[in-house]
Amino acid sequence: MEYNVSKKRLMKILIFGIFTIPLVAFSQYTDVINSNRPGLSVSAYAIGTNVLQAEFGIGYEQQDHTRLATESNILGADLSLRYGLLFETLELNYEGTFDNQNKTYTNTGVEIKNTDFSRNRIGLKFLVYDPFKNPENNKPNLYSWKANYGFKLKNLIPAVSVYAGANFVLGDNPFYRGDPTVSPRVMVATQSRLTPRFVLISNIAYDRLGTDFPEWNYTVSLSHAFRDPKWSVFVENQGIKSDRYSDALLRGGVAHLLGENMQVDMNLGASFKNTPSRIFATMGFSYRVDMHRDKVKAIEDQKAGENGGPINKNAMKKKKKGKNKGTGAEDIDLGPTKKQVRKLKKKEKNRDDSEIDF
Repeated sequence: MEYNVSKKRLMKILIFGIFTIPLVAFSQYTDVINSNRPGLSVSAYAIGTNVLQAEFGIGYEQQDHTRLATESNILGADLSLRYGLLFETLELNYEGTFDNQNKTYTNTGVEIKNTDFSRNRIGLKFLVYDPFKNPENNKPNLYSWKANYGFKLKNLIPAVSVYAGANFVLGDNPFYRGDPTVSPRVMVATQSRLTPRFVLISNIAYDRLGTDFPEWNYTVSLSHAFRDPKWSVFVENQGIKSDRYSDALLRGGVAHLLGENMQVDMNLGASFKNTPSRIFATMGFSYRVDMHRDKVKAIEDQKAGENGGPINKNAMKKKKKGKNKGTGAEDIDLGPTKKQVRKLKKKEKNRDDSEIDF
């Protein structure tokens, strides 16, 4: 089936689709870098206006196809460029993966080499719903460790974003022979904060629309931040369904924050089938250029208490520079520890005992 879409018309469709969604006035920006790595799942949240972020990875993969009698080794590099565009909930994203594949036919000894983009696309992501847009409803409970860290049914309500973009096949690409130069891609991404340390992300995408081989793709990822939030781990399942290629993949890995704007990561993964069997490993690095500035809001338009309440008498004093300067990651509020909760309860009890009841 032949499918042709002009680039100008495609951009009109993308822009119209994004701007017909009602705008939501709350911030997506965070003080610490928010990377989609080390997995392939995409966060529901945008990175914030005027933030430019690069996420780079290099990996190696071994493929063995029993039915076709082939063995392949692939060295690849992937790059994601993200930019917060126009308003807080909109993000422009480029994703590219360049692979160098050496394939050997075991029954004949013939070797071939394929080098090109296995992924080359650009799109816009827009957050349409955020259950945490009202910070008053999500303050930590100072008297209950369980209330902060325990699971609640309302935590299953996810943030939801939509994505519209396009794949580009340039020249004679050996990975996508016969595909048109441009093919659309749409996706829905959700993100649920199950607890302050566990985050569940899911993506459902319909890719390469209108081509001979359209593709359904789902990704489900669960990540866990340790008490030291500079460290986190994740496990991820990805499913691919297409007449060209279908598979189920499992990967897991670890990420470490080097600072407010830098992250390193690594992951390992494998497939569940042998047509082909796949084993792969990737190391990555994420960095952002933070040019974000909060919009100035007139004092008559501000709500009472939204700027943090009354000013403390020592708030204007210059802070002493300590030896252990933070990276920013430790500023994430995970709520009080069990020890802090016990102290607060004891203090409250002593206060109640000292009062005279008339």
